[in-house]
Amino acid sequence: MLSLLCSINRPAHAGSSLSIINQDTTPPTPQIDLELVQAGLDQPLYITGAGDGSHRLFIVERTGRIKVLLPGASVPTLFLDITDRVGSGGERGMLGLAFHPQYKENGRFFIAYSSSTDGATVVAEYHVSPADANVAATAEQQILVIPQPSDIHHSGMLAFGPDHFLYISSGDGEYLDPTNSAQSLDSLRGKILRIDIDQAEGENLYSSPATNPFFGITPGRDEIYALGFRNPWRFSIDRETGELYAGDVGQDLREEVDVVTLGGNYGWHFIEGTRCTGLDPDACTTVKTIAPLIEYEHTDGRCAVTGGYVYRGGASSLPVGAYVFADFCTGEIFLWNAGTLERLLDTDLQIDSFGEDDDGEIYVVGLGGTVHRLVRSLPAVPRLNIDAVQVRKRFGGKALQPVTVKANGKKYDVAVEGTGFAAGATVLVNGRALQTTAGLSPDTELIARLRGQMLAQPGSLIVEVINPDGSHSNSFTIQIQ
Repeated sequence: MLSLLCSINRPAHAGSSLSIINQDTTPPTPQIDLELVQAGLDQPLYITGAGDGSHRLFIVERTGRIKVLLPGASVPTLFLDITDRVGSGGERGMLGLAFHPQYKENGRFFIAYSSSTDGATVVAEYHVSPADANVAATAEQQILVIPQPSDIHHSGMLAFGPDHFLYISSGDGEYLDPTNSAQSLDSLRGKILRIDIDQAEGENLYSSPATNPFFGITPGRDEIYALGFRNPWRFSIDRETGELYAGDVGQDLREEVDVVTLGGNYGWHFIEGTRCTGLDPDACTTVKTIAPLIEYEHTDGRCAVTGGYVYRGGASSLPVGAYVFADFCTGEIFLWNAGTLERLLDTDLQIDSFGEDDDGEIYVVGLGGTVHRLVRSLPAVPRLNIDAVQVRKRFGGKALQPVTVKANGKKYDVAVEGTGFAAGATVLVNGRALQTTAGLSPDTELIARLRGQMLAQPGSLIVEVINPDGSHSNSFTIQIQ
């Protein structure tokens, strides 16, 4: 049984009890499959399209490489290699990638990585090479640098919103957030940030939107969009509604998925999910925070949420508007759809990210070196096979046992039993198509009218079935005595 805590209406938290549904659901028959796209990768952490209509897939590897997989290609090629700049190991590495909304025209893209020199999180701008659309230039412009006190909780997810601003996830940077950076308005850690990379301001290569909650004379860093996060490792922005969904990795007991709003406080470090941590009891009862959309406990091996995407693809792989996410430790993939939570698949992958291509189809990234695409499960198609054949009188249905010579063979039918018969299937006898109808069980029985001369002399009747798609059954032979 799957037991998760789901907060349906996302109430504000101010110390009062929340309306939480304890929902037990039996895992349904899987509605999706994992289709392998690529294997043999080196610790992949993310995959995305460029949004330029090229249908290329760009795969981020922890050690500092981005690879590009062209449509129809079986092996990716190297797009960018900055392993000399990236410090990897622990929770460090090349962490995020986002292409500018006008990438097709300006060739600009942005990455987040852990610096090999001091471990700081660096958000930097790169450009595609003018000479080759599948190779990036290595020149770098550092946009934003966030110092880190340890090698954990750096986050580093990047995504552009419909407002064309760049959103950045930043974790609290250390165990239990002892400096309370997630709540500090003077720190960029423990936040979702939003910046304008098309407008520079002063010495910065970016500016902060005037609509950010702490912009200008309001106390706090201008870049902050929302606060109170522990480690919002992966977030996504619904391409239709613009809503931001973040999977915030919990501490000891609970995981959560948040719908992140402008200026919202999501409670860390005094709240984990909807549970007071005891790190700041007063804040837990007085500070207004936003409860998660979904939270679940560390049961059955679950330990770390991997935020996913709202499905907007055209292939109907998932219900449109449903949100898919996973747990890193168990490999389970979940679907939140219209207030109902389902477990879609239980995999053996360490799912560290999801990704979305230009068409809105969703991909699953496994830290062990794989990328899969979520596809709709196809029902098993029964093999077209004849199991038994009987010759019998057309009227009365009496079987000929054995089949003997009959002068007027057209008074007899051949009844074919088997599997895989499609609507419109035809019975062939000695290569000739006969008038065929379905029996009482259309999928497993066919009735065909024999022709007059077919029983006129001793010999063989070779019976076959052909489906409308051209597929043939085995041959079944009847001896006429």
